[in-house]
Amino acid sequence: MPQIMPIKELRNTNDISDLCHARREPIFITKNGYGDLVLMSIETYENITENARIDSAIADYEQHMVNEEELLDVKDVLASARRKHLG
Repeated sequence: MPQIMPIKELRNTNDISDLCHARREPIFITKNGYGDLVLMSIETYENITENARIDSAIADYEQHMVNEEELLDVKDVLASARRKHLG
C-alpha cells in the first residue's frame, strides 16, 4: 500500500529519509489534498528505472521478432548445436 503524507511532513527530513529507505517504495506527497510530489530513495529510483529499461528492451525485442525475425524451434536449435559440438 503506498505511503501518502501531506507536504507539511517534509519538515522532518530525517524521518522521511528513514521511511523512504525502510519501505523501498515511493512516498506520495499531497498539497491541499491533491497529489503533488513523489519521494523515494536512490536505490528505489535505480530499481524502478532499471526495471523500466529491461521492460522496454523486452518490448523492443518482441516487436522486432514480430516484424522481422523468423522464430526457431528449440528442438531444431538444440539438435544443430549437438551435431556441431558433439559430432
